[in-house]
Amino acid sequence: MSMSAAPSVSRVAEVRPRVLVVDDELPIASAIARYLRTRGYQVETASSGDAALERLEMESYELILCDVRMPGLSGVEVVSRALALDEDLAVMMLTGVNDAPTATDALARGAFDYLLKPVELTDLEQAIERALHKRGLLIERRNVERMIREEVASRTAELVEEQKVLRELTLGTVQALIYAMEAKDIYLRGHSERIAELGASIADELGLDADTVENIRVAGRLHDVGKIGIREAVLNKPGPLTAEEYEHVKEHVRIGMTILKPLTHVARALVYVEDHHEHWDGHGYPAGKAGEAISIGGRILAAADAFDALTSHRAYREPKPPRDVVEYLRTHAGALLDPRVYDALRTVVLGRKTLSSLFIDDTQ
Repeated sequence: MSMSAAPSVSRVAEVRPRVLVVDDELPIASAIARYLRTRGYQVETASSGDAALERLEMESYELILCDVRMPGLSGVEVVSRALALDEDLAVMMLTGVNDAPTATDALARGAFDYLLKPVELTDLEQAIERALHKRGLLIERRNVERMIREEVASRTAELVEEQKVLRELTLGTVQALIYAMEAKDIYLRGHSERIAELGASIADELGLDADTVENIRVAGRLHDVGKIGIREAVLNKPGPLTAEEYEHVKEHVRIGMTILKPLTHVARALVYVEDHHEHWDGHGYPAGKAGEAISIGGRILAAADAFDALTSHRAYREPKPPRDVVEYLRTHAGALLDPRVYDALRTVVLGRKTLSSLFIDDTQ
């Protein structure tokens, strides 16, 4: 190993990184340490892998220069353990072991370089410079990646909050329209809120996921907003509707979807709104969908809507008791209603799940 290189005054004046030289051959470790100190590095030595790890646990280094064959832990084993203690550590192997599998193993564990003894000290210094430069780039990249992750997480949280506020604002605006509509018809007051809660209870009884339950609740609140475009004389008519009037009422789904179309952040709930007058047997509107082609939210709202219509006051009739309505709707399971949804409705109503304030209690 050549010791011919002379120190440079300007290099000695620089503050250099801390280096740990690990070699069980004391003369080699001492020679390398002396040379690197003349180049301005802060150098310490260790005579074994275990001693090196003890130092790494107590102090920080920028680079470790490690032999392969040593008593106790091998240099290859030191690589992964050292990096586990400090992921920013630059690890270089300096060894007389000219063995490709060993070199490959060391590099695979995270070593930056694998140098063979004897080595010119100037070449060693250049290799150390390259390793430290690579270390700096990796640290910078990790810092940038961390900053990006933090920024993305922060921005995502902000967007989620913004979407939540927007959702509540827009739903609140639509709800105001619904309240305005319901205020004009005493028979519709509270209808949307009852459908929302009954629909959510049916969905919960069916074991649907929380997002679906919430979207059904939202759709229940919004499902009749289109009735704001229906003539009051038709809505409040105290008797059967003519064919023309019935076709006019059916327009409330199209009108509602036009009003709600901008609410893209509740797109799934809007599908349920559009389907809430579809029938299991395909005889509903507006699309005449049948069976499972109807969204689950649409099928649930159809059942909740039918139940609420029959248990509520109307201009042309008195409300029916909930138990009687449940039994009456049994005859429509498989036609108007999805049989599975009807069973859940029956369980919810007769089990009084969260509905004591939503309809007259005559089941006692």
